[in-house]
Amino acid sequence: MSAREDAQHARGATGADRPAPDGPCEERTQTRLTVNGSVHESAADPDTPLLYVLRNELGLMGARFGCGLGLCGACFVHVDGAVVASCDTPLWSVEGKAVVTVEGLAPGDGLHPVQQAMLDEQAAQCAYCVTGMVMSAAALLERSPHPDRAEVVEALERNLCRCGAHNRMVRAILRAGDG
Repeated sequence: MSAREDAQHARGATGADRPAPDGPCEERTQTRLTVNGSVHESAADPDTPLLYVLRNELGLMGARFGCGLGLCGACFVHVDGAVVASCDTPLWSVEGKAVVTVEGLAPGDGLHPVQQAMLDEQAAQCAYCVTGMVMSAAALLERSPHPDRAEVVEALERNLCRCGAHNRMVRAILRAGDG
């Protein structure tokens, strides 16, 4: 199974899963979604990528547009705890699910341990990929609180860093796991 198919499977986004309109001539006008613990309604077309709603309607700029194909990791968010590419996740597929962005990882004004470790290690260079890396790392630490280097590298497999800062980010994630 390809990385894209794996991500689609994790979020349940297949054409067969798309909810049908309530009646033969009735179309859905609002999609209700929960982002970072708050409920929102969007009038966007249900096929609109989640990324566009997060950025353009909700003003959450952490997830970024990278490739538009779910292959680079710049747009990663958590949907019901799974790492998902928001650039190719249709809005309809997250209705009734919990979406968490990098802005919602830590409660209040604090930082998630991965965010703090990235700062402490000065891991970012241009920082375009960092939010996606943080989302992948946070999911890893949720299921494996003290990962080894191999686990971290595997968790970041779907994240691309064009600056070559991967090693610094791996070091930061290992630091967060020690915390």
